[in-house]
Amino acid sequence: MSKEEVTAGGDLPARRGALGERGRTRWTVDQEFSSFYRSTVRTLVAFLVNHGANVADAADIAQAAMVKAYQRWGEIQHPKSWVYTVASRALVRKISEVREEPVEEIPEPTSLLPRPDAVSEWECQQEALQVLEGLPVRQRQVLAWTFSGFTPSEIAQQLGMTPEAVRGSLKKARRAAAEKVRRWEEGQ
Repeated sequence: MSKEEVTAGGDLPARRGALGERGRTRWTVDQEFSSFYRSTVRTLVAFLVNHGANVADAADIAQAAMVKAYQRWGEIQHPKSWVYTVASRALVRKISEVREEPVEEIPEPTSLLPRPDAVSEWECQQEALQVLEGLPVRQRQVLAWTFSGFTPSEIAQQLGMTPEAVRGSLKKARRAAAEKVRRWEEGQ
């Protein structure tokens, strides 16, 4: 056996080990991201709907944000905050663009209910959305972040506000929502 063959043979297992290590790392990253995706995507879509997106747009924006998160997974320190921020900004861009695209046929609706027995839960969510629609944009935005489990300090950081301003917006939003529900119940 020549010196070149011994060296090449000696390096091959080392290279295979390095490739195996990278493959295992990619597998671990895929597993981590997959777990994050499954635990976050539905609440992210709900967050976007609470902000005023329709379900189809919310799902598209959530998917796009998740793709970006996957591509930058190794760089992201706080994945939930990061993906919510990316999705929130994408929604703002979508809302601010005015573009109509007429279609020949209305697309077939998709099932929004994860379980057939979730109709009453879905109806309650729709009623809550009607209440939210009447709120000013900032109050609705703060409530959407709150519904998604963020604290006033975290919301303030994400929206460039003070925690006190967030708490004030939350107080006003809750008061306005409670008043709207009270008037609604009196009318029924």
